[in-house]
Amino acid sequence: MYIAITRQQLGDNFKGSARDFVNYLEKENEGREPELQEGYFNQEENNIDAERVIAEIDANTAKLKKREPKFYSLVVSPSQRELQHIGNDPEKLRQYTRQVMNTYAASFYRDREVTVKDILYFAKLERERTYSEKDREVKENQAHASKILELQHRVRAIKEGREQGEIAKLREKINVLEGEAPHQLNGKRIVPGMAKEGYQSHIHIIVSRMDRTNTHSLSPGSKFRTSETTLHGQTVKQGFDRDKFYRAAEKTFDQQFNYRRNFVETYHARNLLDKDPKRFFSALLGLPTNERQAAKQLLFKAGIKVPTIPVNKAQLAYKAMMQLKKGIGKALESGSIGI
Repeated sequence: MYIAITRQQLGDNFKGSARDFVNYLEKENEGREPELQEGYFNQEENNIDAERVIAEIDANTAKLKKREPKFYSLVVSPSQRELQHIGNDPEKLRQYTRQVMNTYAASFYRDREVTVKDILYFAKLERERTYSEKDREVKENQAHASKILELQHRVRAIKEGREQGEIAKLREKINVLEGEAPHQLNGKRIVPGMAKEGYQSHIHIIVSRMDRTNTHSLSPGSKFRTSETTLHGQTVKQGFDRDKFYRAAEKTFDQQFNYRRNFVETYHARNLLDKDPKRFFSALLGLPTNERQAAKQLLFKAGIKVPTIPVNKAQLAYKAMMQLKKGIGKALESGSIGI
């Protein structure tokens, strides 16, 4: 399960409207008949119109400074394995999102309890994801892409009279390189912007910085960690516990859908890999045989070259461990493993 929290990207004018972001989320609705378009939903309602989302988020900005973000965006992106487990069911994803927002509210550190009733948010289901420059397939196709681009430039130069050469031969070389690229989809070289295969459903959520009463600021920003400060001579609780939120969101999915999560899919594993690789691999070695084999298969599917998982700690050489860590890190970055 991959969940990301991002602050509103403010431009030079700092007007803070949610319109640009909502327009971006409407990309899958373009060209569809109204009855086939995906609407927004919140904790109580479905099929909410985009204009209402913009109006309510934009109107809920009291007390915020000109250069402060007016909203945050969350992406809830299950792995293909998780999506397969729930049959890629859109209604189950909506139900899960509502539970995630309960967890989101409970992760604020305040003097009074924050509940989902305090949160102004709208969510939208999307069914497609596209390849980006971060994806392993695109990176490993890059050598061929560079040669193809160079040949295409030569073809253009010949057409414009700036060079001499045989265009037909250059195009033949381009076709050979296209076919030799290591990663293909439906007979074509995988490039950025190409739609990914398989289940790709995910949820985008836009959350107001202010609570529903437009009175209290609720920022999940990374610099607002759980802490206490003195305000007007009184101790005040503030912050948002991201670690608690991510762990609880993962646990919610597992309990809600009876999902058996492998070690390498867990948020705990990702933390260990980042902070203490030795403990990560020790934990991997300590898994029961069937779970260790399942972990190896998940890593292999993510494009991580693991010929064998060492059977004892003595075989776990430092150099090999760091190479494996680098490969897993790249897979996590591109979303290949749903942690």
